[in-house]
Amino acid sequence: MGRIGFGAMQLPTGAEQRESSAAVLRRAVELGVPLIDTAYLYGGGANEELVAAALHPYGETLVTTKVGVSGSGQLSDWRLDGRPESLRRQVDGCLRRLRVERIALLQLHRIDPEVPLADQVGTLAELVTEGKAERLGLSEVSVDELAAARSITGIASVQNRYNLIDRTHEPVLRACEEAGILFMPWRPLAHDGGAVAEVAAEVGATPAQVALAWLLARSPVVLPIPGTASLAHLAENVAAESVRLSPEQVARL
Repeated sequence: MGRIGFGAMQLPTGAEQRESSAAVLRRAVELGVPLIDTAYLYGGGANEELVAAALHPYGETLVTTKVGVSGSGQLSDWRLDGRPESLRRQVDGCLRRLRVERIALLQLHRIDPEVPLADQVGTLAELVTEGKAERLGLSEVSVDELAAARSITGIASVQNRYNLIDRTHEPVLRACEEAGILFMPWRPLAHDGGAVAEVAAEVGATPAQVALAWLLARSPVVLPIPGTASLAHLAENVAAESVRLSPEQVARL
């Protein structure tokens, strides 16, 4: 299996695009993508249903989803919701939509500042004990929040925004590396041209591939999750794993 995952958020779930979206998911698995990232927030579960329709049973592919929000309709109508009873209700819905008895990697989409962290992470830990989840992850957390969560239960992954032009969470990446925690940067393709275009020309790759190759070079715990609804872009992203950057190129980037 490879080191480049797939973020399913961008896939259309409407009736007219559903089959083409499913084809992208199936092709991702064929190309050795090890992880598919979805969430309850993405269409209020519609994205999870799409993933299940296309890929269930999942075999060796790890399907991860996220909970911790409530709402319906437009994204602006959703809010953080880490109340224990809400998290349990959301997880039950995820299990049903993904057609599984246990979620391989269950992530907290965001920490709800109005609910004690111990209640949120503690509830997820209880769900692991009950067999509804196998591993737990966090999203958009600081070093201190990660440490606090780890004092409650084991954390297998962190999903934070991190790319060539946004390295705010560099300390979180290093904390994950020290602890052997998977770090999944979202929005991984962002870059500002310049040196990226120069390096791309030097190695015979696209700027997007260079952005991904740079992420892979940052740490062995990094697994980017670029998303696309295009088969061509999917193949391009997966092929980035074969792009090799020299130490000088990495330093320049």
